[in-house]
Amino acid sequence: MTDRETLRARARELAAREAESFAASHPRARALAGETGRHFLGGVPLHWMLDWGTPFPLSIVSAEGCAITDADGHHYVDFCLGDGGALFGHSPPAIARAIAAQAGHGLTAMLPGPDVAAVGARLEAIFGLPFWQVTATASDANRAVIRWARALTGRPRVLVFDGCYHGQVDEAFVDHRDGRTVLKAGLVGQAPGAPGSIAVPFNDLGAAEAALAAGDVALVLTEPALTNTAMVLPQPGFLEGLIALAHRHGALICLDETHTIATAYGGHIARESLAPDFFVLGKPVAGGLPAAVYGFTAAVEAGMRGVLDAKAPGYSGIGTTLSGNLLAMAAMRACLTEVMTPEAYAQMTALAGTLADGIDAEIARRGLPWSMIRLGARVELVFTDTPPVNGAEARLALDHDLERAIHLFLLNRGVLLTPFHNMMLVSPATGAAEVDKLVATLAAAFDALLGAGDRP
Repeated sequence: MTDRETLRARARELAAREAESFAASHPRARALAGETGRHFLGGVPLHWMLDWGTPFPLSIVSAEGCAITDADGHHYVDFCLGDGGALFGHSPPAIARAIAAQAGHGLTAMLPGPDVAAVGARLEAIFGLPFWQVTATASDANRAVIRWARALTGRPRVLVFDGCYHGQVDEAFVDHRDGRTVLKAGLVGQAPGAPGSIAVPFNDLGAAEAALAAGDVALVLTEPALTNTAMVLPQPGFLEGLIALAHRHGALICLDETHTIATAYGGHIARESLAPDFFVLGKPVAGGLPAAVYGFTAAVEAGMRGVLDAKAPGYSGIGTTLSGNLLAMAAMRACLTEVMTPEAYAQMTALAGTLADGIDAEIARRGLPWSMIRLGARVELVFTDTPPVNGAEARLALDHDLERAIHLFLLNRGVLLTPFHNMMLVSPATGAAEVDKLVATLAAAFDALLGAGDRP
């Protein structure tokens, strides 16, 4: 077995070679990056687009199904899928038709249209919660839920979990280190001082109860599985126990399924028959068009009406002008009725299992100390021989040198992974041939790291 430091050194060498190859084979992307750099930070409209590890960003001219084509004419099988925004494939025909039809009849008016009732009925049928609101992003939805929870409970604090991800939410930018809640490293422009939240280890009901016992927590906000580190799955009984603890101590609880919607039809909440007070879903709910939803119980809705009736006139601080716009609602209706179906999930999860098994076999064949984690249509390669159980263990499993080398190797051979870690998504448009290509190319990347690989 090759030791980790040797693998890391080889990874740096491999990444350097792959970066040179990328630069040589993408002259149009290089030129476009120079042009856009005159007006956009780093030559991209969102600085995250620089996180792929390439010398300059790809420039995409088309994306359909599970395939992407760049400005240099290279074709890619996409297992990133917009980090989940295109979970059901790029531009599903039903959603594309709905967007085109609505575009000629208005994009936004700050008034509801006839799609709203149908969307609400589908959301309740799929996820079980009777009441809903629409936002532009999951970040907005989580921020709204936090404000509602504080208004309903009269309490100030939010309980989150070390390693969590809830978008651009200040209360979630914390880690649990040495028994304390601290701000995440790498933040830009964060206001000094505590953000009104407390972080505890995931899968630790004792730590959660100790935090809740103080009686000042308004909301427990969690993903059903940690997804923005090396993926961490919930241990049996953890989520059910967490919901019970929150209610016992007078707090509300929200499950943010923006990433774990890949688990199953209806998400983790439906598969495990969970009963939170709030539920958040963003990214794929409108096929990748900016939109998100948050659902809540009848008891919460009654409390919300009481808060609104009692407050002074004026802006509530919850909501944005483009939330629930006509275009987003048309896309959401098409997604919920024609695209996000049990049949799609059956295909996605079965093929994701085939993918995970194939990579597992290649890992075992080479004796690498790594493992695969799977959650429905979402699978992830982690650089430990056993899956992590909390955020601290997940951080130890991350290795940016290995990630960058593997991602560049795959990209140069026509396969895209999510740039932030080794996460792979399978869409309804993905087929066995695409899965086979990923497994074979990943096996070649392993060989390159072990000293037996080729160069593109």
